[in-house]
Amino acid sequence: MGTENPGRPTFPSRPSPPPFAAAQTVSPFSSTGPVSGSEPPSLRPGPPPQAATPFSSPGPAAVRPGGPSFRPAPPARFNDPSVPLPPQSSNAPPAAGPFQQFPPPPFPPTMQTRAPPPPMGQPSIKSSPSQAPPFTTSLPAQPPMPFVPMGSPPPQSAVPAHLGSNVPPPTFQPSFPGYPSKQTGPEMQGPPIHSSFPTNQGNFGPVPPVGASPFLSHQGGYAPSPPVAPTLGLQPMQQPGSAPSMGTVQGLAEDFNALTMQTRPGTMDPLFDAKELPRPLEGDVEPKNLVDMYPMNCNPGFLRLTTSAVPSSQSLASRWHLPLGAVVCPLAEPADGEEVPIVNFAPASVVRCRRCRTYVNPYMTFTEAGRKFRCNVCTLLNDVPTEYFAQLDATGKRVDINQRPELTKGTVEFVAPAEYMVRPPMPPVYFFLIDVSISAVRSGMIEVVANTIKSCLDELPGFPRTQIGFATFDSTIHFYNMKSSLTQPQMLVVSDLDDIFIPLPDDLLVNLSESRSVVESFLDCLPTMFQDNVNLESAFGPALKAAFMVMSQLGGKLLIFQNSLPSLGIGRLKLRGDDSRVYGTDKEHGLRLPEDPFYKQMAAEFSKYQISANVYAFSDKYTDVASLGTLAKYTAGQVYYYPAFQSAIHGDKLSHELRRDLTRETAWEAVMRIRCAKGVRFTTYHGNFMLRSTDLLALPAVDCDKAFAMQLSLEETLLTTQTIYTASCGERRIRVHTMAVPVVTELADIYRLADTGAIVSLLSRLGSSLIIAATEKTLSQKLEDARTSVQLRIVKALREYRNLYAVQHRLANRMIYPESLKFLILYGLALCRSTALRGGYGDVALDDRCAAGHIMMTVSIKRLLKLLYPSLIRLDEYLLKASVQADDLKSVEKRLPLTGESLDSRGLYLYDDGFRFIIWFGRVISPDIAKNLLGADFAAELSKTTLDEHGNEMSRRLMKVLEKFRNTDRAYYQLCHLVRQGEQPKEGFLLLANLVEDQMGGNSGYAEWMLQISRQVQQS
Repeated sequence: MGTENPGRPTFPSRPSPPPFAAAQTVSPFSSTGPVSGSEPPSLRPGPPPQAATPFSSPGPAAVRPGGPSFRPAPPARFNDPSVPLPPQSSNAPPAAGPFQQFPPPPFPPTMQTRAPPPPMGQPSIKSSPSQAPPFTTSLPAQPPMPFVPMGSPPPQSAVPAHLGSNVPPPTFQPSFPGYPSKQTGPEMQGPPIHSSFPTNQGNFGPVPPVGASPFLSHQGGYAPSPPVAPTLGLQPMQQPGSAPSMGTVQGLAEDFNALTMQTRPGTMDPLFDAKELPRPLEGDVEPKNLVDMYPMNCNPGFLRLTTSAVPSSQSLASRWHLPLGAVVCPLAEPADGEEVPIVNFAPASVVRCRRCRTYVNPYMTFTEAGRKFRCNVCTLLNDVPTEYFAQLDATGKRVDINQRPELTKGTVEFVAPAEYMVRPPMPPVYFFLIDVSISAVRSGMIEVVANTIKSCLDELPGFPRTQIGFATFDSTIHFYNMKSSLTQPQMLVVSDLDDIFIPLPDDLLVNLSESRSVVESFLDCLPTMFQDNVNLESAFGPALKAAFMVMSQLGGKLLIFQNSLPSLGIGRLKLRGDDSRVYGTDKEHGLRLPEDPFYKQMAAEFSKYQISANVYAFSDKYTDVASLGTLAKYTAGQVYYYPAFQSAIHGDKLSHELRRDLTRETAWEAVMRIRCAKGVRFTTYHGNFMLRSTDLLALPAVDCDKAFAMQLSLEETLLTTQTIYTASCGERRIRVHTMAVPVVTELADIYRLADTGAIVSLLSRLGSSLIIAATEKTLSQKLEDARTSVQLRIVKALREYRNLYAVQHRLANRMIYPESLKFLILYGLALCRSTALRGGYGDVALDDRCAAGHIMMTVSIKRLLKLLYPSLIRLDEYLLKASVQADDLKSVEKRLPLTGESLDSRGLYLYDDGFRFIIWFGRVISPDIAKNLLGADFAAELSKTTLDEHGNEMSRRLMKVLEKFRNTDRAYYQLCHLVRQGEQPKEGFLLLANLVEDQMGGNSGYAEWMLQISRQVQQS
């Protein structure tokens, strides 16, 4: 992607010094690489350069001498075979990719180490250890070689004294990605590095003994970790405030990617190939940086930090600029079918520190022959309860450690004794509040809801303790007596909306197992009970108060099905958001705030009495999701939005998502707190909850699909997340997640161990000023301010990273970034173009925008990243295969860049963002494919066609593929939308507007966004 001046005179390159010359100090990145047309150094030729990949490339691209500089045409919306491709010039050298990765200095071949393979797209370069490579003044023309660093070698590593002189040098595996494995020994002889720091602070000091603790001594001692080699640039536990080691400077100076950004002079026209930009085509990848150092940490699916290296000081953290925090999914489904171990200390109490109340975990240490344990958070020495005592072995570990999962696992559940209960565990309660006005009847919503609930009765958690109840409303409120002694339910109507009372309060919530026949009879009658109803009104506010009065004794889950704007009684709402003059002004944020404080007040009462509200909003008109969503936000609930709902089209989506909501395992009456080591505290929380105190989150009902984000401030290394809840079986439990991370003194370490997924998850909630949620900012500020704050954070972070290398390297017209953040710029663009943040009044409906904001506040990292950068997959090649093998289905998962150039007019494509499927039919697709998939309607307008399975192999294959993708994540159901190429405006708003890499309607494309970020980063 970079260009060089073709008219530049050719000069012989400067001879390269020997890689281990002791008499000369060489800058780690002194080489600038050959220029197109110059004579490259005579390094031993490696394999021919490979095809450029999105993440690495063999070197800078050369521009054809004399070639004009012009902006390439905008990407086409499809690859039409009828349009001839432009001829390619034959005298231009082969173009290479835009990235320049700087590998570590090569080691002598006498070291028999397992070096990692060279980065994809880079040729291997070998050098002799004994002499400098000879320089040849002329060579035949070759493709441009990559920039090869000729830096100083690492210093000699001392052999541990306790091993003796006859012990062979041990082999150490790298603890962090990006560094080759290496051995210590006399074979590696390098020049001494003159450091201004004490020698015992260097990176190649003696290896700590096996039993050495990786934590600070004043912390009270953590459990001994396995022997791990000191990694380049990061000691297992570096003392806060200590000077950086020379190994840190040397190692980290080579761990960044570079991207040459050049444009036509005086314009923003890119002169590089946008195909070579990095793209997250593999989806979310959970970090594995600390697996070797801290093998007893909890799974990243439960807890992820924005960086796995905590800064040692506030001044260092202020240079990070990106959010410093965590994303917690306390009840996430365990990976790979693992189960969370359950520990019961009965009849004794749970073992925990008596001062800071931290629960026993793998990083607590036992002393004095097992009679005491030291807390790893506050360092207090505690007595071991008699019931928990065990002897210590020769290594200082308990002899029963293998029988104690709480001492070896990062995630564990304790059975809570009686002192952890404010009241006895309540049974699971499901109460359904259903709108039966004329709009709800006509849409078919009532029938779908009734049939789904009936089909789920056997799967509701908590059998046989489960309680259930129903109420319906239009201009009046209808209760239903379902006492087990009845054969048919009794309807009780309350028409006084100003003075709500509950008739028969003891019979409105019934035990499901006892009243099963009455409940089923009611659900059978419900669809026809109101089929002739012509009532337009909605007394939602009074009905909400009535539901609260019914549930206040037990708590539970309230499921609200709202189809029209509340119009009667307290909590009535009015139409708003249709005045375009408000957008872009200071009054804009008011449209995304609850109109009536009644809903926030009710949410506070719900949370106090352990009631969680899930809102299902249906309407073909304005519903005021901003107000209704408040009920879910403060009660750990969830918002489901179905605009223009029609049961014939959207019924499957509603049925599957309601089934998931009813049958997934739920934690009741839960509270969550995160305990940290001294000096660390969480200051801001984001998600759906009620903050009961400064650090206690009240969660009346929480499940595996909920995630919470929070920001922390410094200084130590250990986090434990504790969630106390009542299981559906009636058992009170405490789920504890434990994670230890190192403290670092170098900014480069923080960047190298960053987690893009966690950062983007917080950025979706965080905005400008100190920490303001970006999604919440859409509820409190102008949209443009929210987008600007996201972009500004990315620019500041990359500028700070650039400053780390600005002195040693030539960075003009180059953008550098760490490998860990190579997708951050693209995700930032996708976030700014998401439904929650993009455009203004004419781009996204107000309800759609608010519903998208509520989704982003609750989803896990994996779902959020897929929502921001969805999958685009070609299907027709798989469907046309004569025979399909088991492995062929995996090949379908190959994702394509989200750009119009990926669409071929002869193909069939699937767009999947985790919430819907969009199937795109090319203009000249084979008629056989369309006929087999659509049947007799293959030539009809696709908006009137539904995708069903037909009696042919191709149709069965397609349905199997769709089912496979749906089964990967069952939280939401992807409904199929069919669109044909050129079918406007449907193609535009369904697919083309969501190709985030293309320019569309004033929104920047990926290449333009990258240039814009690059220019801002390079500004001083």
